[in-house]
Amino acid sequence: MVEIDRRDRQILNLLQEDASLSVAELAEHVGLSQNACWRRARRLQDDGVIRRRVALLDQDLLDLSVTVYVSVRTSEHNETWLKRFSKGVDEIPEVVEFYRMSGDTDYLLKVIVRDIAHYDRVYKKLVTVAPLYDVSSSFAMERIKYTTALPLPDR
Repeated sequence: MVEIDRRDRQILNLLQEDASLSVAELAEHVGLSQNACWRRARRLQDDGVIRRRVALLDQDLLDLSVTVYVSVRTSEHNETWLKRFSKGVDEIPEVVEFYRMSGDTDYLLKVIVRDIAHYDRVYKKLVTVAPLYDVSSSFAMERIKYTTALPLPDR
């Protein structure tokens, strides 16, 4: 856990909305000098709170409008299988998120593709990376809420 105060949260919220803001713009928004703001942002980055700054792309404009959630169940629960499966999933660029789950699903993958045929090619790669017991796919019909911003409540 890293200690952050109100101003740190303000800086983080602003950067989550627009990581291209300059230090001068950040400082103006949070009421700090540029040097003080830069030191805070640098500390947050050095502490790992700010992992990296990226550009968020519009998947529809890039003809990647299909989001698929893939539930995977396996009958193998050992480190060797997991390493093999993780490596195989990591080599499929269409898989943008990958989680180990509790409950009935062992792993959940978020896959971004152009269309059903594109997903079928991804599916065929996925089922060859390691033995799987069950693979179930759900296609998102509509994106109602989407954000990359983490909630930073006051403490």
